[in-house]
Amino acid sequence: MLALHHENGRLQVVERPDPQPRAGEALLRVRLAGICNTDLEIARGYMGFSGILGHEVVAEVESLGPAREAPPAPATTGLTRAPLPSPVPAPGARVAVEINCACERCDTCRRGERNHCPKRTVLGILGRDGTLAERLVAPVANLHVLPGNVSDEAAVFVEPLAAAFQPFEQVQVDADDRIALLGDGKLGLLLGMAITARGLARRAVAIGRHPEKLAILAALGLRVALESDPVEAGFDVVLEATGSPTGLARALALVRPRGTLVLKSTYAGAPPLDLAPIVIQEVRVLGSRCGPFAVAIDALGRGAVDPTPLLAARYPLRDAVAAFERARRPGTLKVVVDPRA
Repeated sequence: MLALHHENGRLQVVERPDPQPRAGEALLRVRLAGICNTDLEIARGYMGFSGILGHEVVAEVESLGPAREAPPAPATTGLTRAPLPSPVPAPGARVAVEINCACERCDTCRRGERNHCPKRTVLGILGRDGTLAERLVAPVANLHVLPGNVSDEAAVFVEPLAAAFQPFEQVQVDADDRIALLGDGKLGLLLGMAITARGLARRAVAIGRHPEKLAILAALGLRVALESDPVEAGFDVVLEATGSPTGLARALALVRPRGTLVLKSTYAGAPPLDLAPIVIQEVRVLGSRCGPFAVAIDALGRGAVDPTPLLAARYPLRDAVAAFERARRPGTLKVVVDPRA
């Protein structure tokens, strides 16, 4: 099969043997895979990953490996255990794939925190080949069957859209709260869509650098501002999705004392960090990563969110290196790779 391989900053489309599913895994044929900023940062050295890149995907189940022994029952801790998809998708089913592949047996997994399993591998990021290939294998427990009314072009956004909904799973945000969204890249725009879908746009403002991108959010009902525009500080919640090391300082300047700052950016390198404002203003800082696939799929199925206007370009897999170069251009939105082309 063809696959986009990364090693030491070098990207190359290579021929690889088809992967074989182990117990509890499925062999998937990729229908469409996305390139996100995390992939670009990995190519710059983030996470030190070598292997097949990519983690945003809509795929079709080709076959199932042997059944896996059932994991221990979840611990009774009072915490909600993240539900696993059920029943097992049949061959031919079209699925979205959660990226964190957990052991299902450790205390973290039994608490329902599979995304933080200390033994996990992560598609295209940590210890496991990713989605920019003709085929991949993933745990059956990570598969979510997609509704027929959700197109491949929308379904390829399930993973980043779930991440955009995650802050609202972590923080109680009310309709009267002032919300600032920093960043108008792909994740920033999806966060804006999540804000709208949650009915929180009335007192929200999106701040970015690109008028044409901010116009997408303005059309959804959000107030928008350029970074150079004056914006009154004192926000209850600030969502930082700039993808820049300078985003944290900007976010701290906007959040109110005892407000909440949600960090979404990942990037290679270490940002300059002054912790004094966090201490002095007693700001709650919250990291936010992967989110609920079921919520994202439901929003797509109901038409509450339509991410397809963010599609910028589509490349065949053999041109995946060129796809990465296109994705690196400033201002580019979602670039996808189609192994079937």
